[in-house]
Amino acid sequence: MQKYVNIYLLNSPYHIDKPYTYALPELPLSDEIKVGSLVAVPFGRGDRVSFGVAVGFSAPTEEIKIKPVLSVLDNRFSLSEEMLGLCLFLKEQTLCTVGEAVRAMTPAPVFSLGGARNIKKEKLYSLAVPKNEAAMLAGEKLSESESDEISEIKPLKSESHRKIIAYLLENGETGANILLDSLGVTGAQLSALCKKGIISYTERELIRNPYLKYEKELDNSEIVLNRAQAEAYDSLCSLYAEDKANAALLYGVTGSGKTKVIMKLLDRVLSEKKTAIMMVPEISLTPQTVSIFCRRYGSRVAVIHSSLGEGERFDMWRRIADGEVDLVIGTRSAVFAPLKNLGLIVIDEEHEHTYKSEANPKYHAKDVAAYRAGKNNALMLLASATPSLESFYKAKTGKYSLIELRYRYGGATLPETEIVDMRDELRAGNTSGISALLADELKETVEGGNQAILFLNRRGYHSHLHCRECGYVLTCPHCSISLTYHYSEAGGYLLCHSCGYREGVRRTCPECGSERISHLGIGTQKIEGELGSFLENAKITRMDADTTAGKQAYDAILGDFREHRSDILLGTQMVTKGHDFPLVTLVGVLLADTSLYMGDFRASEQTFSLLTQVIGRAGRSKSGGKAIIQTMSPNNDVIKLACRQDYDSFYEREIKLRKSLSFPPFCDIVQLTLTSENEEKLKASSEKLLSESVGLADREYKTQPMMIFGPFEAQTYKVSGKYRMRMVVKCRLNRDTREYFSRLLCMFATERDVSLSIDFNPVG
Repeated sequence: MQKYVNIYLLNSPYHIDKPYTYALPELPLSDEIKVGSLVAVPFGRGDRVSFGVAVGFSAPTEEIKIKPVLSVLDNRFSLSEEMLGLCLFLKEQTLCTVGEAVRAMTPAPVFSLGGARNIKKEKLYSLAVPKNEAAMLAGEKLSESESDEISEIKPLKSESHRKIIAYLLENGETGANILLDSLGVTGAQLSALCKKGIISYTERELIRNPYLKYEKELDNSEIVLNRAQAEAYDSLCSLYAEDKANAALLYGVTGSGKTKVIMKLLDRVLSEKKTAIMMVPEISLTPQTVSIFCRRYGSRVAVIHSSLGEGERFDMWRRIADGEVDLVIGTRSAVFAPLKNLGLIVIDEEHEHTYKSEANPKYHAKDVAAYRAGKNNALMLLASATPSLESFYKAKTGKYSLIELRYRYGGATLPETEIVDMRDELRAGNTSGISALLADELKETVEGGNQAILFLNRRGYHSHLHCRECGYVLTCPHCSISLTYHYSEAGGYLLCHSCGYREGVRRTCPECGSERISHLGIGTQKIEGELGSFLENAKITRMDADTTAGKQAYDAILGDFREHRSDILLGTQMVTKGHDFPLVTLVGVLLADTSLYMGDFRASEQTFSLLTQVIGRAGRSKSGGKAIIQTMSPNNDVIKLACRQDYDSFYEREIKLRKSLSFPPFCDIVQLTLTSENEEKLKASSEKLLSESVGLADREYKTQPMMIFGPFEAQTYKVSGKYRMRMVVKCRLNRDTREYFSRLLCMFATERDVSLSIDFNPVG
């Protein structure tokens, strides 16, 4: 009897994303296909080959011709029941397609002949003749009796061939790369010896792992906790030991030793033969973080992040899928690691916006972690010195267990903080981005043999250029944002930080022709130059998107600073989090109010978190520390509370405001974005979207309270030549409201020249 399999195609658009029925082929292929298998199938009138995932088996209800499955990809790469369920969960929760979910959790090389092409192999060469024969061929002298036995064998004429044989005689089986590098021979010379039957080779799969170096420096020392840490650890162990899905928030001031508590908990989980995921924001995945965990857990660790090459990511994923790993360290995508028997999922710096994906599937790592913890009866642990208001609210209301660390570890104290009113600096004639107080403190710090971190959340030299005659601001031709001036020895250039458009510096205004062009605003490049003017003997290192373009640049800059080959680390958000530098006694924030007045209800929260985190980089040893906060708004409550590191007061202030205005966590925010290269078509579609959304809500979803705002232009209206209009809906996300937004998405799926995307609880 013919059997059939239900398959989701991986390239289907949302409005036709459903399981399609295919006939199972003849044996043995039919036995290879199981639920979760990745397969190749014909689709459409042209029977183009498409990839899909099997989700179940069935028999058709009517007699129709059904196409057969063409092939099954390597079942080593098939999805487990849990991961397949997660795909369907993401489809429902984020309105993505099953294909988008599968591709988010599966490395791209899997879909190239099942990944076989991307498995790197190494040839291992060894001798294929007895040792005494090999010695003769290599030109070595043997004893009379030995040489008499094989007197007919003469040394090889080729010196390279003799070197290869001599090396294998001494070292035994050796990898091709070692022979090629050590001896300076060629692959052709190795092949020639193989053809003669003198040497032979076998192949083994190679794992590309850039963190192998740490496995030689294992550190299994006992983790010693102070009293507060021990109490936190005991509380977490109690939750873990319940062997059911639990969630906890570890809230501790900067420098309180949260990492030690987490590592002690990881020791416990791994000792019980369970697996764990440890997530950190991309910005915090420093060499220091990686080395701490790799040195402790050695070959049991896999590291996943965006800077890995495609082959490295593929090999890490293979190790995890093959059960060779029981701890995964990584950024947002690490939450999809195909570990079995999960016992713990940690999300460090859980407040970070990078845990939310801005591309389909638009998931939040916390939601995926909660799903996986539920399926595995595991503990989900969130950790932060400045938790998101949503997480702290859940902890305060009992949905999460709240565990606190109120004091810094090892007797260290929070840094002394001073606010500088930059308006006073301007009145005194100081037009620099560095106040007189900060300049003095920097000199004293460097002269005392200590280090400083300076934070400015703007890269480039000047933030924009404008005409003093007509007021025109030079903007990107493809985006509705100003061009930033970047200095270079060749004369400088203007750069769009959104799409990357670049042009030379203009000497006249393109609007009125005036030569009165002013350079306004400061960026990290300009501050670097100012520092050099009064700190002549100090080594200053700048870390921003311009200086960390190379794969190893980020690690190299931090390594130099840690080894005190640099005195001052100046940079954007890269310098604010995840770093522990004992010699840093001074932190300076140059424009503390940059993020305070954004058009975002989370602006205060983001500013508080950013300031708290960067202030916390100072004084992490007994030497103490100081923070200088420069601002045009010295009396702002958010800045004052951040300087005091008073999260509790900030939370109480902000949660009341959120409740009175019906913002998360008291509702959900849904953002609908229409995008088009045709501005007129976009405006017409925006009106249609408003009409359809209001009408549908009034007709069929009256029981679901909603507040609909818009349509209005996106904050950055034009990006890369495409215009964007938005609507915002306040509601409570549940099965009905998700169905409502799904129907809107399907309505606009066939719109020409306009696309609609929907994002639940976006971060901006």
